[in-house]
Amino acid sequence: MNISLDQLDTFAKKFVESLSTNTARGAYCVGLSGDLGSGKTTFVQRVAKELGVKEGITSPTFVILQTYPIDHSRFKTLVHIDAYRLSEGESETINFSEYIQNPDNLILIEWPENIVTHAEQCATTLQFDVVDENTREILEKK
Repeated sequence: MNISLDQLDTFAKKFVESLSTNTARGAYCVGLSGDLGSGKTTFVQRVAKELGVKEGITSPTFVILQTYPIDHSRFKTLVHIDAYRLSEGESETINFSEYIQNPDNLILIEWPENIVTHAEQCATTLQFDVVDENTREILEKK
């Protein structure tokens, strides 16, 4: 589906609304794939805003992981991971297994393909592709 950057707020709102129907036993993990500049971090920012996060969200490229308390009926913490600098086997440097087991966590992970074994634990992956300067194609892959 093609989404203009102006429509990303609406897309993020629908995404957050869909979380209420989630029945996962552990954390709910969503992979965010796409080239640099394709809108992954912007999507996380919009989701965080919908979840009541007041502080600014930036890509945790250098710190790898950031957590934010959220106000949601199912989740208490938004976990934002940027795995750009990780490779398979390095995910335990951020204690990923602890985050994925906690049912209070909503995990949004950029570059999930960089930690393949854990990317498989994500319920779904959103693929972001640049159509033009103001439009992104977002495809869901389960």
